[in-house]
Amino acid sequence: MSVPAAISVAQYLDLVNDRLREVPSDVGVEGEVSDLRVSHGKWVSFDLKDAEAGAVLKCFMTVWQLSVPLEDGMRVRVTGGAKVSPKFGKFQMDVRAVELVGEGALKRAYLALKAKLQEEGLFDGARKRPLPRFPERVGLITSREAAAYGDFLRVLGNRWGGVDVLFSSVHVQGASAVPEILAAFAHFNALPEAERPDVLVLTRGGGGLEDLHAFNDESVARAVFSCRIPVVVGIGHERDESLCDYVADVRASTPSNAAERVCPSREEVRYEVESMARHVETRLREKLDAHRRTVGHVASAAGAFVSRERERLYATVSAFDGAAGRWIPRLRERVFGGERLLKNVDPTRVLARGYGIVSVGGHVARDASALEVGAEVEVRLARGRFDADVTRINGKGKQRLI
Repeated sequence: MSVPAAISVAQYLDLVNDRLREVPSDVGVEGEVSDLRVSHGKWVSFDLKDAEAGAVLKCFMTVWQLSVPLEDGMRVRVTGGAKVSPKFGKFQMDVRAVELVGEGALKRAYLALKAKLQEEGLFDGARKRPLPRFPERVGLITSREAAAYGDFLRVLGNRWGGVDVLFSSVHVQGASAVPEILAAFAHFNALPEAERPDVLVLTRGGGGLEDLHAFNDESVARAVFSCRIPVVVGIGHERDESLCDYVADVRASTPSNAAERVCPSREEVRYEVESMARHVETRLREKLDAHRRTVGHVASAAGAFVSRERERLYATVSAFDGAAGRWIPRLRERVFGGERLLKNVDPTRVLARGYGIVSVGGHVARDASALEVGAEVEVRLARGRFDADVTRINGKGKQRLI
């Protein structure tokens, strides 16, 4: 290619950048982050330092390309293309990916992201959902080759049978782990409610921070947080922890413990049922005893009441008998006196002494002047009666024959 004697700055930089594109862009460059800056919430720039050689590589990327939290002093491995910025005339690497290197950098990134998620409330205990006591369907996300897979199913089967396990096999570490785990969560969330598992288990064996990077990934932690199904996370050894552990509704210490947290033990349930039966029987016996005592008290009180009333009745009858003994003779004497009085005024007894009762037309005649000469009267005697004619009244009337 022929080159003119003089070219513009832009043309010159284009020539330089053409040469720089020949530098392999998939080569990772390791160094320590320094002078980290974020401009306008969009642009990220930092220096990648080689402390031993005193060399510095200017790096530039967008915040959307940055998948791990960065801090000054972290050791990272970056990949990208080399170029000279036409605007600033500065040699730099346009970074496409950043990967943390070394336990120290991973630990610092882990702690920084943990603090961020905690501040956002992803670890808040108030939002954690309870697990169903007897799940019918369990979703399992792990690697089929992992020991965690076999441990979980073995313990689950030993504790409680008949549970339908919906298994989603994923890589639990490596480059494909994060997208596969995210796809598994998306799959379970998209299931119709009738087909959705009652609880979801994300599990794997133990390991260091590098091994657990998928379980410490921000996008996976947020998938656990926003999952429609209660999530249990169990990782290898009890001492291991991940961000997903803190976000999960239930944190299990191991994959086996995850199975124990998901389903109850047959023996535990049998013991609970027997304990409940004994408790119910005891309560029923107590209530029966209480009712029996109440009936006894009522019967005793009723008997006492009847006894008192009987005594009162006996006392009343006795008092009545005493009073009757005193007033009955007086009453008898009064009755007899009345009887004698009635006998004295009895017309038949008067008639027996020689008197008669004269009546006219059915009415007793009490005044002779009311009679008429020639009238027929009836005379009643002590024994029998007869009719007579009136001949004289008070010396007047038919003359008496002498």
